[in-house]
Amino acid sequence: SLQELTATLAVKGTLDNPEEFGRIVLRANEDGSTVHLSDVARVAIGSQDYSFESRLNGKRAVAGAVQLSPGANAIETVKAVKQRLTELSVNFPEGVEFSVPYDTSRFVDVAIDKVIYTLIEAMVLVFLVMFLFLQNIRYTLIPTIVVPVCLAGTLAIMYLLGFSVNMMTMFGMVLAIGILVDDAIVVVENVERIMAEEGLSPAAATVKAMQQVSGAIFGITLVLAAVFLPLAFMGGSVGVIYQQFSLSLAVSILFSGFLALTFTPALCATLLKPIPAGHHEKRGFFGGFNRLFGKFTDRYERVSSSMIKRAGRYMLLYVGIVGLLGFFYLRLPESFVPVEDQGYLIIDVQLPPGATRARTDATAQLLETYMLSREAT
Repeated sequence: SLQELTATLAVKGTLDNPEEFGRIVLRANEDGSTVHLSDVARVAIGSQDYSFESRLNGKRAVAGAVQLSPGANAIETVKAVKQRLTELSVNFPEGVEFSVPYDTSRFVDVAIDKVIYTLIEAMVLVFLVMFLFLQNIRYTLIPTIVVPVCLAGTLAIMYLLGFSVNMMTMFGMVLAIGILVDDAIVVVENVERIMAEEGLSPAAATVKAMQQVSGAIFGITLVLAAVFLPLAFMGGSVGVIYQQFSLSLAVSILFSGFLALTFTPALCATLLKPIPAGHHEKRGFFGGFNRLFGKFTDRYERVSSSMIKRAGRYMLLYVGIVGLLGFFYLRLPESFVPVEDQGYLIIDVQLPPGATRARTDATAQLLETYMLSREAT
């Protein structure tokens, strides 16, 4: 029955079990007999609140939630909870089992795996692009070696700062890969140019190259870090969410600049070989690529020269583009964070005011039956 009756009983002392509650005297008869609570009712331990009911796949269930403490590891916590439930399930009554229908760690686990996969993809693509343009495995190896060293140093600094490996920190490092490679490429390319033009040894060319580019690398590193650092000091929830993202990205950039001034020159001096005098141009695939890229460069230079000669006209075009950006920006919808598909659906059903609990339960069961009849996609 879904009918409810609430009664208040005043008792003396502390009652600990249903039997003691059943011995509560409700009335004393004229013949000296007494009427106990167990004579007129079934006494049992029930729910604290009968306005709430849980079902799982059409069967009644006891719902429980585990909330993560601030700073705790979600994946490890879920593993520990499931392990403990497995240990406790040995003592469950017959026919009773536990299930975890809603597990947020699944999304976190999949998301982190995806970011790591993206990180590996980015490193492979960076290696291929560098090899395409540098066209020498030794030149390509130097930035390829520097990037993992820089990421390892970033993780060490994150550990000292108390950060965790999460979506924000991993995303920051993925974005940083392109910037990390830039610093190393600037050094390697300049060393290669000096060796080709002046015939210097790798060590001498490295010294001269660093004299030319050290100031530029130092300045660019500080400018890029200054772009992302303000996010770490924003107030409110935005600052909390993006603090680790901005700091991990800024730390990666700063550490990349440090390696470009120290580690990359050392690799250039030891790994590179002198370029022989009278070296010939590349042939085959790389020769064709260089000729095509040279034509593209010449075309780009002609267009750039034309734009510089007509600076006023193109400044008006630039102002128009900025105006269009502002126009579309004001009309784009705004949200705190982007919508993510985490693999679950929450449905809220509200009945008219005054609807009985029985009607609410019947409506919920109809909806439950409908959802269970649908195949998951």
